Amino acid sequence: MSLWIAQNFVPLMFLGLFFILLSGIPVAFGLAATGLLFGYIGMELSNVHPDVLHIGASLFQALPLRVFGIMQNDTLLAIPFFTLMGIILERSGMAEELLETVGQVFGPVRGGLAIAVILVGALLAATTGVVAAAVISMGLISLPIMLRYGYNRTIATGTITASGTLAQAIPPSLVLIVLADQLGRSVGDMYAGAMIPGLVLVVLYMAFVLVMTLIKPQSAPALPPEARTLRGGAMFTRVLTSLVPPLVLIFLVLGTIFIGLATPTEGGAMGAVGALILALMRRKLDFDLLNQAMDKTAKLTCFAIFILIGATVFGLVFRALDGDLWVEHLLINLPGGKIGFLLAVNA
Repeated sequence: MSLWIAQNFVPLMFLGLFFILLSGIPVAFGLAATGLLFGYIGMELSNVHPDVLHIGASLFQALPLRVFGIMQNDTLLAIPFFTLMGIILERSGMAEELLETVGQVFGPVRGGLAIAVILVGALLAATTGVVAAAVISMGLISLPIMLRYGYNRTIATGTITASGTLAQAIPPSLVLIVLADQLGRSVGDMYAGAMIPGLVLVVLYMAFVLVMTLIKPQSAPALPPEARTLRGGAMFTRVLTSLVPPLVLIFLVLGTIFIGLATPTEGGAMGAVGALILALMRRKLDFDLLNQAMDKTAKLTCFAIFILIGATVFGLVFRALDGDLWVEHLLINLPGGKIGFLLAVNA
């Protein structure tokens, strides 16, 4: 039995990670626990079957240096900056005003409110990078309105959750910062690569809503005339005041990163300052808002850093056993070439 475990140690470790994560343990602790548990088992098995498996007792001596390496990584400074920017924008009422304005613009169209939610989700994704902020604000603001005007509950909730998670794909995404660190690529490259797929998702979501309005017109009705309160000059002024500030902020943050004027950390710092200025212009910036934003930023940043520490513990053992090569060979040998690889990874 011990020989079989030693021969199949890498796939067992891979399956063990899935089992621990599915048990409900937080990701950071699940990764670290898997690495430590299998590292200990591997050391014991190495004494019994040194010709099959070899994990030295000195393996974990490299762990403190790796943890210090994470804490000293300047790129990860972008996480608290983008988080602070997103939370300040969310708490200052930008999401609510955006939804109301875009909802009025698309109100006469069937499914207009759902399209507005998707577009605002994309805008929030490009200004916040925090999934929770986008989903919570969209759910609290738009769900009651959509249900009040006769939207199908499934379409309403599905649209909100789908558009809220655009913050994972559209830069400045915290997930992309963590991935860049793990893959050893620049954050700018990750942002550039994710932009087009993120926008394609937005178009596909809107196309789905439009198709649903053709198949089931009553599932996403247009706003009644009495609900469309903004018209003419008032509509134009509201669009300018609601849409232009976040678009300018998006350009300042992402534009400067893409054209190479600023690093992601510097772009995040500019974004945080821009969010504070916008909150000040809306007269929403006070000590209570700052206190809430900084508290939430500290918690989310610690959450992200702990995931990286957990991944380092897991990766230390997994790579010591050439687990990365095992996964690579597993995926390379899939039928269908690149398309088969993409289908398997997404599944």
